[in-house]
Amino acid sequence: MKIKLKDKCRWDLVSLGEVLLRFDPEHERIHTARLFRVYDGGAEYNVARSLAKVFRRRTAIVTVLADNALGRLAEDFVFQAGVDASEILWRDGDANTRNGIYFIERGFGFRAPASCFDRADTAVSELKTGEINWHEIFKQNGTRWFHTGGVFVGLSETTPDVAREAMIEARKNGAIVSYDLNYRDSLWKNKGGREAANAVNRELLPFADVVFGAMDFDARLSQFDAEKFRQAAEKMTGEFPGLKIVASTLREVHSASRHDLSAVCLTKGEIFKSKNYKNIEVFDRVGSGDAFASGLIYGLLAEKDFQYAVECGAAHALLAMTAPGDNSAATLAEIENLMRGAGGNVKR
Repeated sequence: MKIKLKDKCRWDLVSLGEVLLRFDPEHERIHTARLFRVYDGGAEYNVARSLAKVFRRRTAIVTVLADNALGRLAEDFVFQAGVDASEILWRDGDANTRNGIYFIERGFGFRAPASCFDRADTAVSELKTGEINWHEIFKQNGTRWFHTGGVFVGLSETTPDVAREAMIEARKNGAIVSYDLNYRDSLWKNKGGREAANAVNRELLPFADVVFGAMDFDARLSQFDAEKFRQAAEKMTGEFPGLKIVASTLREVHSASRHDLSAVCLTKGEIFKSKNYKNIEVFDRVGSGDAFASGLIYGLLAEKDFQYAVECGAAHALLAMTAPGDNSAATLAEIENLMRGAGGNVKR
C-alpha cells in the first residue's frame, strides 16, 4: 500500500465527521447528576484528534458547526487537540441550526455504560454534496490519508453522498481511504436498522482501501479463530477488491469494569494479531475503537510494519479505556512501553 510522501502534503490525515460535545456526570448517573464535565468526541473526529494529540501528526477535521457558544466551545476543543479547524463550515446559530451533544455515564461492574444522544438535525447532518472543496483538500493542499465511517453516514439521507464524494476525490488524488463500520442503533433504528446501515456501507466500501470492522464476524476474543477471521475478511476483499486491509478489535466483556482486548488485521492474505490483554480494569471504554484505528493508522503513516501497527492500535485502545473522555491522553512513549510489556508500576 503506497502512502504519499509527507513533504508533498499539508495533512497526514483528514477526517469527515461530527464533532460532538460530551457531557459526563463522572461517577453519577445521568438522571441524578447536577454537574457534568464536558469533553470533545465523535467517532471520526476522535481518529484525527488522537493522531494529532497523541501521535503528533498533522490532521484536519471536515465538519459543520452552528455559530453559537456551543459551536465555538467545540472549535476550542479542536484547537486544543492540535487539529486543523480551517475546514470547518459554519452555519448561522439560529433556532433551526444546532450542534450535537451527548451524555455518557460510565458503567461499573454489572451496570453497563449508558448514553443519551441529542444530535437530531444538527448542522453537519444537513451537509450536502458540492459544499466542500474536496479537490482543494486532496489535490491542492495534499492529504496522505482520509478517514470517515458509519456514524457520519448515519446522520441523514445526504451524508452518505457526501462521504462518497469525498472518498472518490481522495482516491483520485492518491490518498489512502479508511472507513469504519461503526454502527449506532440510535441513528438507524427508524431508517431500517442494521440492514439499512449495511446497505449504505456496501455502497461506500468500493472506494475504501482500509476497513475497520469485519462483516459477519464474531469479534469476541474468546471466540477468535484465525481461519474464521480470514474467511470473513477475504469475503469482504472478494466483494470489494479495492480493500487492502481489514482490521478489527477483539474484545471479551466480563463486566463493565473488566475486559480482555486484542486486535487483528489481514492484508495480502496474511493475518497479524496483537498480544492478548487480559483482565483490563476499565475506567471509560467509549472511544477505544477509534483509538485502535488511530494507532494502526499511525503505524502505517510512520512506515512501520503491520505487526507494529496492529500492536500500536491495540495498546492505544487499552490506554484509552484507562482515562476519562473519548480519547486517551496517552503519549507515544507510554504506548510503546505497553507494547514492550511494561505494566502499571509507578515511574519514578
